[in-house]
Amino acid sequence: MSILVQVTNTYHSYNASNGNTNGANGYSNGYPGSNGYGNGYGTQGDKMSNLGAGLKEQIFDLNTLPKFEKKFYKEDPAVTNRTRPEVDAFRREKQITVSGPDVPKPVTSFDEAGFPGYVMNEVKAQGFQEPTAIQSQGWPMALTGRDVVGIAETGSGKTLTYCLPAIVHINAQPLLAPGDGPIVLILAPTRELAVQIQQEISKFGRSSRIRNTCVYGGVPRGPQIRDLQRGVEVCIATPGRLIDMLESGKTNLRRVTYLVLDEADRMLDMGFEPQIRKIISQIRPDRQTLMWSATWPKEVRQLASDYLKDFIQVNIGSMDLSANHRITQIVEVVTELEKRDRMIKNLEKIMENKENKVLIFTSTKRTADEITRFLRQDGWPALCKSSSSFYFAAILTFSSNPRR
Repeated sequence: MSILVQVTNTYHSYNASNGNTNGANGYSNGYPGSNGYGNGYGTQGDKMSNLGAGLKEQIFDLNTLPKFEKKFYKEDPAVTNRTRPEVDAFRREKQITVSGPDVPKPVTSFDEAGFPGYVMNEVKAQGFQEPTAIQSQGWPMALTGRDVVGIAETGSGKTLTYCLPAIVHINAQPLLAPGDGPIVLILAPTRELAVQIQQEISKFGRSSRIRNTCVYGGVPRGPQIRDLQRGVEVCIATPGRLIDMLESGKTNLRRVTYLVLDEADRMLDMGFEPQIRKIISQIRPDRQTLMWSATWPKEVRQLASDYLKDFIQVNIGSMDLSANHRITQIVEVVTELEKRDRMIKNLEKIMENKENKVLIFTSTKRTADEITRFLRQDGWPALCKSSSSFYFAAILTFSSNPRR
């Protein structure tokens, strides 16, 4: 068994888990350079209030901005010939609900999605059999060039739903010039998610030689600055570090025409809304924006209303989705003095099965250190993820020694 204590500002309750036609041409190619930048982990700062104060207000004149292409979807004949009852039956089976005007029909296979050959080759090389529900409906929506909201639980395949259209989008744009910022910007709440997204972009953008970097706090800025100054088509970033780079003039968002907000609900939970708004203010308003979230609270709805234009929406599962239905959430209201006793009682119950693992989230590094020390003194094999120097050892032990 293993116990990992992790610092976060997101969770405060006790959670227990139970349990275009195929081969279409016409997209330019030939981006030079390598891909896959940005490594390491660190600790995110929690003093965010003044971030972005030094950013200059941007005034965009759409009449003078360079034109760009964002409409790529060509409906496959098999999709066109699918009747409305057939489409409705497929959506019911996959628990797909859509809203908005002229939402395209879902696709049932990778070939129907109409990705160019260089994208399809990468997909087939990964051995995927068929699109997930969010991909079946989300790909046609994203490839139309319209603003999109996607609501689906974690693990549903959202990342590829926006990554593959992003690759098509990049290859249709003019090559980067010296001093240009990225074409695609993906905002994520945590460095862990940012690194996962980077891995997918690197994997599927390899044949197009699309360069990317991952920008997040808690690690030295030097390697990230070098990546940005060399030029990258894709920047995956957490809001705080990206604003730091913008304020210091290390990059700019003038070329961004494809914006992704991933796990938007979690970013708002973590207090990133002011930073998100400051970042979006630096991007041309006629961009394509895609927002992905596991839940659809009023704060996320307001953000979508403010920054997405005439968006179309896809929801996987219940329209009242508020959390992953496969997770049992137990909230116990206790006093400060009762916390330790309740934690031990819960650990004893959970650890009756020696294969189980436990994550304990805290609000500060100090609390994480205190709980780790307390658990070790009580005989529990606890590890702490509160410092960047201990991070790798903690994760490695936690993931590879389930009986520890």
